[in-house]
Amino acid sequence: MTQVRYSATTHLGLKRKVNEDSILALPDQQIWVVADGMGGHAGGDFASQAVVDSVAMIDPTLPPVGLLNALRDTLARSHELILSEAASRGGVTMGSTVVTFAIAEGHFATFWAGDSRLYRLQNGVLDMLTTDHSVVADFVLAGQMTWDEAEHHPQSNAITHAVGVGDKLELEKIRGQVFSGDRFLLCSDGLTKYATFDILTRYLSQEPIETIAERLQQLALDGGGADNISIIVIDII
Repeated sequence: MTQVRYSATTHLGLKRKVNEDSILALPDQQIWVVADGMGGHAGGDFASQAVVDSVAMIDPTLPPVGLLNALRDTLARSHELILSEAASRGGVTMGSTVVTFAIAEGHFATFWAGDSRLYRLQNGVLDMLTTDHSVVADFVLAGQMTWDEAEHHPQSNAITHAVGVGDKLELEKIRGQVFSGDRFLLCSDGLTKYATFDILTRYLSQEPIETIAERLQQLALDGGGADNISIIVIDII
């Protein structure tokens, strides 16, 4: 098993009455999840919690290939559960972004939907490994603005994929190797609204694992804390 250290935190923020984010850390299975719910009080909270609760039920004895298949399947089940709950509430719209991170046999795999992100700091260089499923992401991919600029666009919160929204769950997946010294960041947009690439690079390069999640959380709170904030940082030893 790959040796890791991690820190994680989730915070209400300064403007919201309910934390609609949910996070999950399963270090023994080497699975981590950030989910950012939407749908208002109770709706978004239910959706994000449904995502992490489903992942938490994965059989820990599964082999690596089975673990990844189970992760995808359980996200699909949470999608159906959220759709069912929304229908029982009169057809309201509720859902959740998700970004997962799983390590097996020296490799990582990530499934995601929405604008919760995965970054990797490797040899001092920060890369955003996921691509937001959002309206403004299309502008970035077309070269019309940067990711940092997109955070301040009027449509920055308009996501195009989410768990529990649409007939079929649209997940994207990436895989890659992990190397000693790599640092990974999973986060909701409550952080990235206030943290540019340069700021994230500086914090992730300098802060030890014991304090990095709380330091990034404080950065978002100092910036205004307009949204819920969820952060997981994983170091490959």
